[in-house]
Amino acid sequence: MNKMLLFVLPVLLVFASCTRTYVDPRPPIDESVWLNKERGVVVYSGFDCDFFVVETRFGYSVVRSWGGLAPVRGAVLYGDFSRFGVRSFYNRTEGYIEQANVIDYWLSYWDALDLADFECSY
Repeated sequence: MNKMLLFVLPVLLVFASCTRTYVDPRPPIDESVWLNKERGVVVYSGFDCDFFVVETRFGYSVVRSWGGLAPVRGAVLYGDFSRFGVRSFYNRTEGYIEQANVIDYWLSYWDALDLADFECSY
């Protein structure tokens, strides 16, 4: 019994001293850079389509998500929504940077929804 305690006690001590720390695999995001860019809020997003509509202060932009899911409705994004092409956007709501392609910008609400629905129909 004594020999068993001499073996079990150090093993318990080793296991009790172990701690688990979470290490985020993503690099840290410098929010001071992103918060100086244009702010947009996702107003339309479908679960079966890559296209989503973002409301900015200049109008609405139609954007296509690259390499991932489209952000959820109500997500706050920062980036350059007023230029065509593939851009990086900071999704502050979900805490990651994503790549997306701006299809059109400075549209009215109904024009942006029509374009997103048209693009999603393919």
